[in-house]
Amino acid sequence: MVKSLVLDRRLAACLAIVGAALCTGCVERRYTLRTEPPGALAIVNGEEVGQTPVSRSFYYYGDREITFILDGYATKTLIQPIKAPWWDNLFFEFFTENLVPFNLRDEREFKYQLTPASTPRVSDLRDRAEQLRGEAQTLPKPRRGGFLGWLGFVD
Repeated sequence: MVKSLVLDRRLAACLAIVGAALCTGCVERRYTLRTEPPGALAIVNGEEVGQTPVSRSFYYYGDREITFILDGYATKTLIQPIKAPWWDNLFFEFFTENLVPFNLRDEREFKYQLTPASTPRVSDLRDRAEQLRGEAQTLPKPRRGGFLGWLGFVD
């Protein structure tokens, strides 16, 4: 009788643990990129993600390097930080990922304005080319001091 009671308690404890594990939620993270005008190619951290508006799921917070390319508009590259919400930090993350009995959603939307491309004047291009040509024709200052100079001990 006592053995049966112990087995029943163990079985109930196992069922409670399995039930709690099945009822846990998760955190869904997603960001959406929008541009004005829409249709720009979005590149996030070197990976093409599609034409705007575009949404993407993510697992980690932090900075993203985003580039937008659209014909007739200047290419725009920027760093977009994505900060973690208060409930998804070092102290609460274990609980929100494993023990909360419902799903949490973190959806971010970022909007960007693209500027029309401007055509530079021919005289500005020619002046810049002449400047670069002049810089390329000047010889660099020779290094002195041999190996010790290379290490920075001798000027």
